[in-house]
Amino acid sequence: MSKPKILVIDDEQIALRNLQHILNKEGYDITSTTKGEEALLFLDRAQDDGDYDIVLTDLRMPGIDGMEILQRTKKLFPDTEVIMITGYATVDSAIETMKAGAYHYVAKPYKLTEVRSVVKEALVKRSLKIENRQLKERLAQVQESNIITDDPGMRKLLRDAKEVSHSNCAVLITGESGTGKELLARYIHESSPRNNGPMVTLNCGAFSEELLTNELFGHEKGAYTGADRKKIGLVESAQGGTLFLDEITEMPLHMQVKLLRIIQEKEVLPLGALKTVKVDVRFMAATNRSIDKMVNEREFRQDLFFRINVVTFRLPPLAKRRKDIALLTKFFLNKYATLMNKENPDISAKAMRLLENYDFPGNVRELENIIERALVFSRENTIEGEHFPDLQVATLRPRQNELVTLEEQEKKYISWILEKTDGNKTQAAEILGIDRVSLWRKLKRQQGGYQLDA
Repeated sequence: MSKPKILVIDDEQIALRNLQHILNKEGYDITSTTKGEEALLFLDRAQDDGDYDIVLTDLRMPGIDGMEILQRTKKLFPDTEVIMITGYATVDSAIETMKAGAYHYVAKPYKLTEVRSVVKEALVKRSLKIENRQLKERLAQVQESNIITDDPGMRKLLRDAKEVSHSNCAVLITGESGTGKELLARYIHESSPRNNGPMVTLNCGAFSEELLTNELFGHEKGAYTGADRKKIGLVESAQGGTLFLDEITEMPLHMQVKLLRIIQEKEVLPLGALKTVKVDVRFMAATNRSIDKMVNEREFRQDLFFRINVVTFRLPPLAKRRKDIALLTKFFLNKYATLMNKENPDISAKAMRLLENYDFPGNVRELENIIERALVFSRENTIEGEHFPDLQVATLRPRQNELVTLEEQEKKYISWILEKTDGNKTQAAEILGIDRVSLWRKLKRQQGGYQLDA
């Protein structure tokens, strides 16, 4: 890993040597000068040689001053952080430089610890800015409709879904709650020749059988007491488009018979009507249950299953597509920041590790709720680990009905302890009740399973 590059400018030789000494001891790659004009040349050359991570400059210098250096740096390298150092420690000059884009302002005589701390913080901020920009770029590349993914399995699933979209065959989408089954159905609809027609959605578990019949088929005026006007059913409303039946396994068996007839005959008979209405509708359905098992146990009609199961897509849980967690996090941060009038929120590396190590039993929907809640309670512009209090313990909890090995549970627990101790292995070993060597052996045995700070 390359050393962070820092450009240091100060017209006082002694002050410059002191800064060089401080930063060299930290292992940074230092370029220094006493002249503002030479600093501008260094910045111009950096366009070819690679930009500086940090520019540390005196504010008041003869000729080219620190403000000009700040402006040129931000023009050439927006991600480079600029720290001002000056003996003229006034509130006005501090405000002026911060408004112009300086990261921080340090007054002479400065403390060595203060300079070290400010530089480290500036490097972290630069890293976050670059990471967020890269995530944003990846997000633009991998977003299809409202489906965000860079996972190879999901990308293949979307390619297959696009192929299927050009036909009129029925599609069944399975997967855990919160994985995005309706989003996939909408993606298929919008990719199909039917995209100018409506996509009508019905949650089959939200209605009684009587209400479900009325919603699907509609009724004529006077069909029953209180039917004072004609109602067009959802099947007829989806004419020329798609009808998406969510949680179809919740549909009563008697209703399944009626639905099967509609799919086969392509016609619907509203309640109280004397003749059927021809319909041109594509049917898609979804469930989070094991529909094969329900068919075997006669809880779902086999003939209807064969009708809706021409093509099946199974959406994986978020825990199986961990590469997408960072992308989805960025997407939801931008989405809710816009709704809450918050500008360009970031997420710290520690907070992101918490998300990436969490199993998300509620899948993408749970991640969205977590990010929205974190933004509601965050007062600063950066989401920190403290904004995810439920994740700290929940990470140790197995998914519902999941049987995990002792080794897997131990791995999660050690990861959690190391997160709580900020990677301090000595402290972690004390909490775990083992010596540091034993902890080191466990980490080595499960190499690659932990993301630790150096």
